[in-house]
Amino acid sequence: MSPPQLALLVAALAYGLLPAGGCIICDPRIVAALDSLDTEYLSTHMAPERRRKVMETIRQTVRNFKDLPDLQPRFMGVIDEATMNTAVMSFLRSVKPIINSGLTGDSFMREFSWMLTLEKEAFQHYIDQFQKEDLCPNKCGTMLQRLLWCNNCVQDNYICRKSRDCGVRQVNVHEKEDMILDCELNWHKLSQGLTSYSFYRVWGSNSETLVYKGRRPTLTKPLVGPEDAGTYRCELGTVRSGPATIIHFQVTVLPQRIIAKTMPMSSTFATRAKAEEEIGVDLSPTQEPSECSKPESVQRGRLIGLLIWCFLLLIIGFVTGVLFFRYGMMVDSINSWFGTDKAAAAQD
Repeated sequence: MSPPQLALLVAALAYGLLPAGGCIICDPRIVAALDSLDTEYLSTHMAPERRRKVMETIRQTVRNFKDLPDLQPRFMGVIDEATMNTAVMSFLRSVKPIINSGLTGDSFMREFSWMLTLEKEAFQHYIDQFQKEDLCPNKCGTMLQRLLWCNNCVQDNYICRKSRDCGVRQVNVHEKEDMILDCELNWHKLSQGLTSYSFYRVWGSNSETLVYKGRRPTLTKPLVGPEDAGTYRCELGTVRSGPATIIHFQVTVLPQRIIAKTMPMSSTFATRAKAEEEIGVDLSPTQEPSECSKPESVQRGRLIGLLIWCFLLLIIGFVTGVLFFRYGMMVDSINSWFGTDKAAAAQD
């Protein structure tokens, strides 16, 4: 047992405050809910002698939540804060409707026993999920995870030991650009007892130079050159002996990027005008016919044009007819006038 854990045990025994183990009953909210059930509900719904026996049975059943035969031997006997909170809130939600129902005697016992059975099954599911997904989430390195031991309700750091070597990362950076080496892993912020990051420039098998040490997990080198290529090593320290993680970076400095400069619009127009003057050719863009015209649109346009031409021909024909009609009337009038004059002359 670690010194912090032993100190907590001694203090709890000295003051008589150490609760019996059982995972979920380690939480003060569960203890308060069971005390309230005893003093506020059963005191008015059950005889004193039976009430004492019922409460002892209920408390012992809740303590036995830590006995999960279906998970043995995989059950480590530990739980994290998030899983504990999920189990506690589920338990409290299940107790409330039973108290609100006002059940007494055997009816209360049957309902409460069934609720405890369901909650223990739910608790087993929470523990199984925690062990598969959240217990020791580090793929490499040494993580100190803050957990609670169900047997004695004491919190301490659980050591998740895996290979400290977290591999080699290939980093390519162009000359005159910034090199960024990131040493942080997703579980670093969840781990206890971590200190600082140290970046080293590795020159050979037994030679290296400390480049940076601090709380920041990244190393930034601006305007890199060919001399910055090579091997770097990052080490995350712990309050205990040895580093938590070690990551190597193999840096390759590529040639400087070639960025094509775009000519301003005014310069482009001036260059084109000058070229037109020199060769005598108009270089202005010509409008290309649309390739997206649909056959239906073309046919519709032709039909409309044909109708317009027919309408114009009709108007021209009408005007021509009117003119010819008036011209005939005018000729008849002239002939009539001349005829009248000739008749008058003959009479004279």
